[in-house]
Parts: sequence; C-alpha cells; structure tokens
Amino acid sequence: MQPTLIETLHRSEGIRLRRLLLRLLGSPDAAADAHQETYLRMLGALSRSQVEHPSAFLFQVARNVALRMRNRQRFEGTVFQAMTDLDLAEIADGYAVPERQVIARQELRRLAASIDELPPRCREVFLLTRFEALSNGEAAARLGISRNMVEKHLIKALLHCRRRCRDLL
Repeated sequence: MQPTLIETLHRSEGIRLRRLLLRLLGSPDAAADAHQETYLRMLGALSRSQVEHPSAFLFQVARNVALRMRNRQRFEGTVFQAMTDLDLAEIADGYAVPERQVIARQELRRLAASIDELPPRCREVFLLTRFEALSNGEAAARLGISRNMVEKHLIKALLHCRRRCRDLL
C-alpha cells in the first residue's frame, strides 16, 4: 500500500515540526495539540487543492496554528482576569472575610447575568468549552457545527462577558 502524502510528511518532518511548535508555544501539551491541529488542517487543505511544496506548506500551517493558539490564550487570559482575581476556594470553604465573599458573589452574579444574555447557541458553546472543559473540536462534534463556528461563538461570548463585566463595575 502506498503511503499518503500526510504519512510521508509525518515521517519526514514530524520531529522538526514538534520542535518548532514547542519553541513557538513553550508547552509540550500545547505543542502536541498544535501538532495534531496542523495535520488536520493539512488534510483539509490537501483534499481541496494540490499543494506544490507540501513541506513548506506544512510549516506555514503550523506557524498559523501556533499563532492562533497563542492569541487565543492571551485573549482568554485577559477576559477571565477578574475571575482569577477572586479566590473562589475561600468562598467555597467559607473562610473568606465577609466583605470578600460579598464582592465575589457580586462578580459571579455579573458573570452569570452576562452569560444568560448570550444567544442560545453562543451560550451553549461557551458553557461546553468553559465549564464542561470540552475542546473546541469536541464541542463542534457534540453540537454538529464546525470548529470554526465554535471559535466564532466563543469569541463573541468572551467579548460580551468582558464588556458586560467591565460595564457593571
């Protein structure tokens, strides 16, 4: 059986690709996710068109995937800065000072209200990815929509929550 182009690329460029992604993302887990995503995107691209220089295209796809992952991580980090500032463990344990508990509960109510304002599909994507910890691909499969659509809904939800929580302060 003749190996496919993807298999050939994986054998010849797999190690170099992992090193590149590790260098760009700084985390073995993120690099592994990006590595898989790169090959998935390559499969999609190769099914739609001929690629003249597959190895060069593979590395360009990998750079784009890594850049997108870094940008998403930065964006999500700023959106939920307020949530991480709260010491939710103290609230759950009941050891926080009363003022801190009140402030934390108000912040959580604001966040819950902003989530409730989201359109149904957008809210569903947000809850699946953030509270059920599904990956974008898993959420897409569960909802029967594309991964790209999951990302669009997620960005919309994160922007809305950030805007609403900031407006209510």
